[in-house]
Amino acid sequence: MNRNVLSRRVLAGVALAALALTGCASNNNSTEPGGSGGDSAYANLSGELKASGASFPDAYYQEVIEAFKGEAGNLTVTYNATGSGTGKKQFGEGLVDFAGTDSLVKDTDGVAAGSFLYVPTVAAPITVSFNLQGVDKLQLSPETLAKIFQTDIKTWDDAAIKADNPGVELPSTPIVVAHRSDGSGTTSNFTKYLDAAAAGTWKLGSGDTVAWPASTQGGEKNTGVAQIVQQTNGAVGYVDLSDAKATGLKFAAIKNKDGQFVEPTLEGTTAGLEGAEIADDLSYNPLNAAGATAYPITAPTFIIVKTSYGDAAKAELVKGFLTYLLNDGQDLAKEIDFAPLPASLKEKALAQVDKIQG
Repeated sequence: MNRNVLSRRVLAGVALAALALTGCASNNNSTEPGGSGGDSAYANLSGELKASGASFPDAYYQEVIEAFKGEAGNLTVTYNATGSGTGKKQFGEGLVDFAGTDSLVKDTDGVAAGSFLYVPTVAAPITVSFNLQGVDKLQLSPETLAKIFQTDIKTWDDAAIKADNPGVELPSTPIVVAHRSDGSGTTSNFTKYLDAAAAGTWKLGSGDTVAWPASTQGGEKNTGVAQIVQQTNGAVGYVDLSDAKATGLKFAAIKNKDGQFVEPTLEGTTAGLEGAEIADDLSYNPLNAAGATAYPITAPTFIIVKTSYGDAAKAELVKGFLTYLLNDGQDLAKEIDFAPLPASLKEKALAQVDKIQG
């Protein structure tokens, strides 16, 4: 579990215990936490929602689901972080009520065109996390990054890495590239970034999966990649900020479109969002955005929902949960290293939710 999430829940438990003792002493008949939600606008929601998909926003979704229990105690929401590819497939097969994805739906995902809507939720930086004994700070340009991940550069003292890091003593340690082994929106966004920022250098294309060189190592979900990096001297991999921080990883500053080396922060993510163009279907791409302070590997994430559920009660449950996520749930984002939506995009996302039919 993400350390920030765990600490929040421990503090919440302490607070609830104190509240319970106070209630006993004063004989108050207050609503119990986790019950029907009392006067909550969501208190009348009752049933079950199942979802799966992207592991990139999993820490955020789990935190929102946990908080939502206190508002809609009779509604059970589960989210299984299977990866974007599996989530889209399960959604198309009708196995889940909604799915999380960091990449857009393609014809090969098994989701019928016109049968779904994109609902943006949060955004976050994809870090380039590394484990290199004796080196705590690292800067990488897009071209150098591309060469590292397609294994054209094989040791950390390569001339290209030295050029990005003047004055830093780099060892001759072999580079171990770690990547996602499952179909992943994180992979899609990371490779789309390299396609755009290192055009002409990056040769592997982009997508939920790519043909990584045989010498690289694959890990399942963001946590799997983080584990490889954590355990291997010389390793480098792409990991969402929340999991990278929870695992204690170091991450590189990446050269952005304006020529500035920027570290993966929420401030840099927000700057990247400000430069993104939003399509009519609410898909958007903040990767390689312009701006001196923009972190260039800023990734969006979405929930895909049915345009019509054929079940009015189910549609109301989905709309209720997503309305909470886009309102109260946005306040939880920064505490778990995710950037909330800009106000204008949030309003568009809420309007999208209103389009869901029973």
